Amino acid sequence: MNGGCLCGNIRFSASGEPDFPHLCSCAHCQRLSGAPVMSWVSFPEEGFVWTGPGGEPTWFETFPQICRGFCAKCGSSVASKGDETGLIGVTITALDDHAGLVPVKQSFAHNAVPWLAPLG
Repeated sequence: MNGGCLCGNIRFSASGEPDFPHLCSCAHCQRLSGAPVMSWVSFPEEGFVWTGPGGEPTWFETFPQICRGFCAKCGSSVASKGDETGLIGVTITALDDHAGLVPVKQSFAHNAVPWLAPLG
């Protein structure tokens, strides 16, 4: 699967199977995105390659040893690393074709905004 940021500076290719598509309502994801939830899916690091002219995204540590990646040119949030060894997360909507990925859970549902029902 391929994907990238809004401007195309950060691009990636993932050859492994997508794992655990989910929503997240933690305070960090809410502030990072400016939205009530972010959508994430993980891929094995083996078979994951940064392919765009910008190389890897700029990384920001949101939790100890957990980083979120964004494009320094357009600001798009595209990735996460450090959540689970051997996996890299990408925002579902950063994928060029995300039609087949449906979130199965909402992490930090207790932090969901009251005007949007959390995913079970």
